[in-house]
Amino acid sequence: MGIGGALAEARRQAGLTVAQVGDQTGIRETVITAIEGDDFSACGGDSYARGYIRIIARAVGADPEPLIRAYNTAQAGPQPACDDTAQPEPRPATDDTADPVTVSRKEAWIWPAGIAVLVVVLAGLGFAAFHYLAGPRHAVTAAPSALSHPVRHAQAPRTPAPTPHTPAPATIAPVTPLTPDSAAAFGPGGTAQGDDPRGAALAIARNPATPWRTDWYTTARFGNLQTGTGLLLDMGRPVTITTAQVTLGRTPGADIELRAGNVPALADLRTVARATNAGGVVRLRPAGPVRGRYLLIWFTVLPPDPAGTFQASVSSIQLAGRS
Repeated sequence: MGIGGALAEARRQAGLTVAQVGDQTGIRETVITAIEGDDFSACGGDSYARGYIRIIARAVGADPEPLIRAYNTAQAGPQPACDDTAQPEPRPATDDTADPVTVSRKEAWIWPAGIAVLVVVLAGLGFAAFHYLAGPRHAVTAAPSALSHPVRHAQAPRTPAPTPHTPAPATIAPVTPLTPDSAAAFGPGGTAQGDDPRGAALAIARNPATPWRTDWYTTARFGNLQTGTGLLLDMGRPVTITTAQVTLGRTPGADIELRAGNVPALADLRTVARATNAGGVVRLRPAGPVRGRYLLIWFTVLPPDPAGTFQASVSSIQLAGRS
């Protein structure tokens, strides 16, 4: 499976369409579709292609680093050998079987203009000597046999081009449902300050008739008594979270955050996704895969209730990711 196939499979595992990935990342759908087909021509260059791969991978819950390495390997071309000392091969005589004298006379006509040719016939010796004057300061003397058989300069052997290496397909674990080991009411000071601690387990029981509820407050911001309240989920081990779906009461008005980390303390649980004026089914999706043992569903603003006060409820929490 290539880079595009791995991204497409991760997107399908995450339950996303190309349009949803485009809305989340700001990348045009045509570019996403081309990349999933291993066509990077629309990216505008290698730097942009790497950036698109990284952003899309994070959006669909894939690890971008193996994909970037696979792209770099695929883009590396063969490096040709270069020999600055090699000499061009002289042009051979037009007919190696021709008479030496005939060939040398033909060669004499191709010397640069301005070379004076002096032919002295030595009748007593029975052979001809040819003297070529090349320029005012240099003279070149060539025997007929040397002209009819040009010297061939050996070229340095070229290093064979390396065989292209096909990168191994990136392995991406599928996204699966994850079940928390436990749920606990949680306040600014930890589990000791949570609302309705006895009913916290109801939030992961998925029974709409018996939700977990916060305490009621006189204002949406907890009557200025505290900064928030929520539920701490212990996964039992570090996991990678791609989506948290939380079912609230029907009345909108809640501001909610998804926090994650490996220490069950508010300061150590960083915010990875949020929703405002929420009600009903809320999907909290981090921009990229988030790894940690603890997840915190944290309310910073409460919705109104029928009694004229402010109170939130949670009847279901469904998590997806990789163990």
